Formats: sequence, C-alpha cells, structure tokens
Amino acid sequence: MPLFPREMQSERLRYELLHPDEFDPHELYEHVREDAPHIDDITEYVTWDPYATPKEAFDWVAECGRAFEEGEGATYVLRPRDGDRKGEFAGVAGVDVDWDHRTATFGTWLRKSFWGQGYSGERAAQMLELVFDRLDLDVVAVSHDPENENSRRAIEGYVERFGGRREGRIRNDILVDGVPRDAIRYSISKDEWEANRRA
Repeated sequence: MPLFPREMQSERLRYELLHPDEFDPHELYEHVREDAPHIDDITEYVTWDPYATPKEAFDWVAECGRAFEEGEGATYVLRPRDGDRKGEFAGVAGVDVDWDHRTATFGTWLRKSFWGQGYSGERAAQMLELVFDRLDLDVVAVSHDPENENSRRAIEGYVERFGGRREGRIRNDILVDGVPRDAIRYSISKDEWEANRRA
C-alpha cells in the first residue's frame, strides 16, 4: 500500500492523485496555459508561471508522480462530487513532507470560478486528517503572500478553526516572477488539531 492515498473524498470534493499513470496532463494544461481564463488572477501570488507549452504540464505531473512514489508528498486534482459542476477540474491541492522535521506543508490553488465557496477550508480539513492520522506527523505549515487577501482569509479561517496560530512574517521566503517576496506563515500542531477536529 502506498504511503499516500491515491484518492480521497470529503463532503463536497473528490481528490484524485496527480500522477502520470492516472492523469492526463493536457487537462492541467488547459487550465494553466498562458491564455487560460483568469490565469493572471490565479497566478498573481503563486510561485509558478502560466505554462507556455503542454510539456511544462507533463513535466510537472511527472514530478508529482516521482514525489508520490518516493514518499515525499502528494498532489491531488480537486473535483466537485455533486451538482451541475460534478467532476469538473476545480484546482489542485498538495502536501509536501519533511520527515526529519515531522512537518507537512500545504499548497493549493483553485480556478477563479471556484473561489469563495469554502473549498479551501474543506480541503484543509481533509489534508489535516491525512497528515495527522495516516502520516503521524507533528505539524502542518501553510503560508501566503502578504498581499494575497483571499488566501489570508481562507487560511486564517481554518487555522483558527483547528486551534493553530500565525507564526509571523518570513522575509524573502518565496519567489514570484523571480523576485523574492515575504510570506506569512501559520501552523497547526497535531495536539491542536486533535483538540478541535470535532468542532
């Protein structure tokens, strides 16, 4: 059995492993190419640029597959389970693991038409369960660009819900368009999550 699950489900979302054996990179490319709808809004605060060619999607899916096979992390495509958008590509959620520090780091992005629907918090709850129940790690960390208000609201919502905390501002922590940017970091410990998971 692999360390990470190949598929998960939460109340409204299905999580499908982003792996070259199971996912067509062309589908990813359609949503992250340079002329994809709202791509400038989606990538404004992230550390990757829109893809110029399908090869970039193939390369990244291959890298996600390698990380999965080597137990370093897992990346999932998010799809609504029900409704008129059932099965549609909503975005991507990933977890990277630092086994030496017993810490996992979350990352996610959604297509703009899926913003503001609570999917980020639902995804976080599912991934926290994965990290603490299945992987038995101690801490989850997540960060955002200081200017990204949408991410700030979403992250603060689920960090507060699960008893975590704002760690502070880390200077020059990320690169956006090749320029160093600060990041605001938050964390949730296993004990904090256990105390609040049923809330």
